[in-house]
Amino acid sequence: MQKILLAEDDPNLGELLKDYLELKGKYEVVLCQDGEQALEQFRKDNFDLCIFDVMMPRKDGFTLGKEIRKINQTIPIIFATAKGMMEDKTQAFELGGDDYITKPFRVEELLLRINALLKRVSKDKEEELADKFEIGGYFFDYTSQIISYKGQQQKLSTKEAELLRLLCLKKNDVLTREEALIKIWHDDNYFTGRSMDVFLSKLRKYLKEDPNVEIVNVHGKGYKLLVS
Repeated sequence: MQKILLAEDDPNLGELLKDYLELKGKYEVVLCQDGEQALEQFRKDNFDLCIFDVMMPRKDGFTLGKEIRKINQTIPIIFATAKGMMEDKTQAFELGGDDYITKPFRVEELLLRINALLKRVSKDKEEELADKFEIGGYFFDYTSQIISYKGQQQKLSTKEAELLRLLCLKKNDVLTREEALIKIWHDDNYFTGRSMDVFLSKLRKYLKEDPNVEIVNVHGKGYKLLVS
């Protein structure tokens, strides 16, 4: 059973979509009637896909999508709106949306789009199950939480191993600060942020022997594991 977060301020349409998708037997749908409620729900629960109406009270769908992307860069997001202008479609994809559907739409079409996105994500998740990584001259075994380098081994704490794994999965790309905090600490407040900084310092120390490996800060975004 896969869980969908649906944000739709029209109660009739929202209930219609929720009932239709749940009748298919594969989905559990959490319905929210504004963007603020949807963001709060997203922080409390785990979802497989989001569907956001663009024109909503309190927080519009585009703003909601932008804030969701700070927490999770990979969850599929479908934007739905009565607007059909190219500018809106462009904005939807620039904000990290994976698909765009214009109202009025057939619920069967929405279901096809949902299935296609979740199939793609499932394939991506299979790749993320990898638990062994080469980092320059280092070998990192996530399961045993050990870094090996030229016959020497360094045992990692659970948090260190989880953080290094996220960095490895994003190797040479940005791991946002929000994503790391939410996935590992399930919170992104000031104190957990300072705690993560300590773990990053330790990881930099463990990886300092190879000059081709570096963990760098990306100002205003997060961190990047650079391997040349």
